[in-house]
Amino acid sequence: MRSLLLVEDDDAIAEVVTLHLREAGFQVRRERDGGVAMQVVTTDRFDLVLLDLMLPGADGLDVCRQLRTSPDHVPLIILSARATETHRVLGLELGADDYLPKPFSMLELVARVRALLRRAEKQRATTGPAPALRFGPYDLDPVRRELRRAGETIPLTLREFDLLHFLARHPGEVFSRGALLDRVWGAGFEGYEHTVNSHINRLRTKIEADPQTPRLIETVWGVGYRFDAQPARQ
Repeated sequence: MRSLLLVEDDDAIAEVVTLHLREAGFQVRRERDGGVAMQVVTTDRFDLVLLDLMLPGADGLDVCRQLRTSPDHVPLIILSARATETHRVLGLELGADDYLPKPFSMLELVARVRALLRRAEKQRATTGPAPALRFGPYDLDPVRRELRRAGETIPLTLREFDLLHFLARHPGEVFSRGALLDRVWGAGFEGYEHTVNSHINRLRTKIEADPQTPRLIETVWGVGYRFDAQPARQ
């Protein structure tokens, strides 16, 4: 049974969400305090986290940051009454995999949980010894889903890894934001193209010597992005 963590301070919402998720076959632990949740995610393992933003103890964004300090990517869906584009983009920039504004349909919530878990499982699964990619000082290992530099692992979120791996496998090709959404997030993803910008910016802070003057992931103005290194197979 998949174990989910629900961080929600509204008792009525938490009760309904928990009921529907348990009926769908999930094990649910509920925390209402952001500070407590930050401790829980460092000691216990969950298959997915559902996170409100407005919490007592610690803001949900702080909990999100805490989750993303771990090299083990836990799928994360933000559930929030903050439904503006700014808040959506901020949540995605901090590493959330999905953002569902309140009020939301319980059927949609369960569907998104299942879809994200399927994507995470598919991306972890390997059918054989896939070759690693090497570019500059980096090694990108699709089997372990790790990016390493000089033997040190650089933490990437699930989507950051997928985006970098896709670009590294297509050096020199230019992809629009819409094309990257389709190829990396999936054709059924209902999100903003700005999501791609946010993930590109986060990747640049992790792999570029100077994120303000990127050399690996270049912007092709008016078109999209291009990966400018030539990866070599090991």
